Amino acid sequence: MAVTRAIDLRTEIPGPRSREITERKERVVADPLGLYLPIMIADGSGATVTDVDGNSFVDFTGGVGCLNVGHAHPRVVAAVQEQAGRFFHTDFTIVPYEIYVEYAERLTAVAPFSGPTKAAFFNAGTEAVENAVKFARGYTRRPAVIGFEGAFHGRTLLSLTLTSKTHPYKAGLGPFSPEVYRVPFPDEYRGITAQDALDALERSLSTQVAAETVAAIVVEAVQGEGGFIPAPPAFMEGLRAICDREGILLVVDEVQTGFGRTGRMFAVEHYEVEPDLITVAKSMAAGLPLSGVVGKAEIMDSLWDNAVGGTYVGNPVALAAAVAVLDVFAEEGLVERAQRIGDTIRARMLAWQERFEAIGDVRGLGAMLAVEYVEDRQTKEPAPGIASRVAEEAAVRGLLLLKAGIHSNCNRVLCPLVITDAELEEGLGAWEEALEAVLA
Repeated sequence: MAVTRAIDLRTEIPGPRSREITERKERVVADPLGLYLPIMIADGSGATVTDVDGNSFVDFTGGVGCLNVGHAHPRVVAAVQEQAGRFFHTDFTIVPYEIYVEYAERLTAVAPFSGPTKAAFFNAGTEAVENAVKFARGYTRRPAVIGFEGAFHGRTLLSLTLTSKTHPYKAGLGPFSPEVYRVPFPDEYRGITAQDALDALERSLSTQVAAETVAAIVVEAVQGEGGFIPAPPAFMEGLRAICDREGILLVVDEVQTGFGRTGRMFAVEHYEVEPDLITVAKSMAAGLPLSGVVGKAEIMDSLWDNAVGGTYVGNPVALAAAVAVLDVFAEEGLVERAQRIGDTIRARMLAWQERFEAIGDVRGLGAMLAVEYVEDRQTKEPAPGIASRVAEEAAVRGLLLLKAGIHSNCNRVLCPLVITDAELEEGLGAWEEALEAVLA
């Protein structure tokens, strides 16, 4: 019996129709919105996409981490259609609706907090981060925020200030928000230990910003755009201890790590640490614009009426999708599935590392994994050109693959957690062929 393959390439990549639409895009869409891969999607299902030329790909980009339940999951589609047939929008604070309350109940029940917990919903991850800082400032009555080198927290003013990659995100776009301070993040591959990073943080409280003026430390348990670098347990424990000692709130950014990506519902659950607030977005609503701040009730209640909000925050159609996402996670065991996917991918990556000298590091948690390419294993000089070429060669073999890292020298996996074993094998096979084409 013939095996049906997910990858089905019928034209050159990109195909003629994709190229034609790309030419139209150049005439009418602002140039800063450049296309990473000029492959125009027509349909998506689960972990695969089909372009306008009829070519089908395995998708390891997952909408940049928004599609943990996959493209067009039938349960999510049905929930969205049902809600859209009733009403699209009112503004929850003007004409409220039950699904906002229902999702807050559902999300706080699975959030990593031991005591009373509350939530507030917004549109995008960057809004969640900005509002988490508002909650922290309101609760502590302090102005300052500390972030980390290699962090990505968004592109609006305060979040962009916390983001730590000059090109393409920050160069020429200042001045940035005041009272934001940055310290090193542990990266053991590049010689920065957990203790080094904690020592630098302690030093910053003497040399950069007084502890009694710091409202929050904002951290990713696994740096996303920074290159999928997991925080060592000792580092997270040290952060919690410093925050407790100084009355600082610990805000964990789970925008990319949340909703099962790391083999736990939230990445912070890998650590013996409870945050004060978390930010969520991306996969919470299967790609519809929805984000949130979830945290200890006394912090979430500390701001005055109307201190947070916005016309579109907590949109009912997106919330319907979000409720369905939680149902899919429960019914299909996607948190456990992420761990199994991760085991498969990690084993393959480690085999590649033995074979190809240019793969300097393999790292991540659960299904959130990346390889880092270097020109030389001794000097560890970053090799961004390899990451770009591998992504291009993967695409012409039917795999959509992203880059990451402050030097753009990593390829990362954000495949839907609904991916089948056969699709996963096809995707990894295409990646391996791309590595052979570039590195052999």
